[in-house]
Order: sequence, then structure tokens, then C-alpha cells
Amino acid sequence: MISQQQLATMLSLQDKMNAKVNPQWLTAGYGYLRAAMIESVEAIEHHGWKWWKAQQKDLPQLQMELVDIWHFALSASLIDYQGDAVAAAAALSDQLAETHTQVVFDGHTYHCDQMSLLDNLELMAGLCAAKRFSVPLFMLIVEQAEMTTDELYRQYVGKNILNFFRQDNGYKEGTYTKLWNGQEDNEHLVDVLNSLNTSATDYSEQVYAALSARYPG
Repeated sequence: MISQQQLATMLSLQDKMNAKVNPQWLTAGYGYLRAAMIESVEAIEHHGWKWWKAQQKDLPQLQMELVDIWHFALSASLIDYQGDAVAAAAALSDQLAETHTQVVFDGHTYHCDQMSLLDNLELMAGLCAAKRFSVPLFMLIVEQAEMTTDELYRQYVGKNILNFFRQDNGYKEGTYTKLWNGQEDNEHLVDVLNSLNTSATDYSEQVYAALSARYPG
């Protein structure tokens, strides 16, 4: 399960990234659960759902969509608690501790632990469209997508820090270089993440420092 330290780190990073886009993001009225709904549908596409043609599940891409969904879920939680990261972390922690995976939606009870990954992704998309988010359902989907909570944390922090790093090095101005020493920046990120301990309290700072050490700009 995601630890309190990991929750605190992710909520802090999410607040900083959202503030970088718009300092007034908490009251801007952005549709974070709408965004999560779209990402859920994209995850369905990566899973494959068309019965009239051969399709192959793209698990790495599906997992990346789940990381994006978690970005938006954290944002929605921060808004629910007026930017109070401590209160948001406590609420998320309580939801993470829930052992049941039943969801009541539109008068119907869904027993999610008896449902397929595809059906659960569809249910998550429907909930997000109705402006709701179930953390237990999301974590079940993460498990069904063969992803651990540590891997969710690792990928979340990595993507968030890489986005910060790009912005700090001229991404918006067009002066940032994505190719370093024959590798794209996201490939360097994978190398960096594989070399670090995710349980470190300054994990996000270590990721940024390691990227800086590699960047030739």
C-alpha cells in the first residue's frame, strides 16, 4: 500500500506542478475528473475491446494512462480539501485502507473484484464522468494491470519531476533539448529511476538532481 510519506510527496508535487500551470489552479474550475475519464477511455483503447478484430493488450501504455489518472485524482482530492495536503493525504489513506471493492453506481452494486480489468476501466470512466472517483477501484485496477503501488509511485514521481525539469530548462521557450548523448530524456529518466531508492524521503529531489547531472544544457 502507498505509505503516508509517499502520499505526502505526491500531493506536494501535484500542487507544485498545477501551480506552475496556474497559481490559482484550486479555484480555476478545471475538470480534473473529466481528464481522468478521458485517460480511462485511452486505457481501454490500450487494453483492446473490439470484438471484430484481433487486438493485443499494450500493458506498458495502459500503466502510463493509470499514472496520468492518478495525477488528476490527486488534483481533485486537493480541491476537495481546499488545498490542504494533510487533510487530503488523511482522506486518501483512509480510502486506501478500505478492503471492499464494491461500487454502487446508478443504483447498481458492482463487485469489482469479480470483474475483469476491462469492465473495471469502463466503470472508472463512468464514475469520473459522474464526477466521482473510487480509490479502492483504482487500486484494484492498478493490481489487475500488473502494477505495484511502489511502481505507481515511482512512475508518478518520475513523470512529475521530468515535467518540472523540462519547464526549468526552456521547454516552454523551445530551447530545451530532449535528446541527450544519444538518448531521449524519458530514457534517461528510466535509468535514473532504476538507480534510486523510492523509500528515500528526498526521493523527488534525488530524481531532479540526477537528471541535472546528466543534462548537457
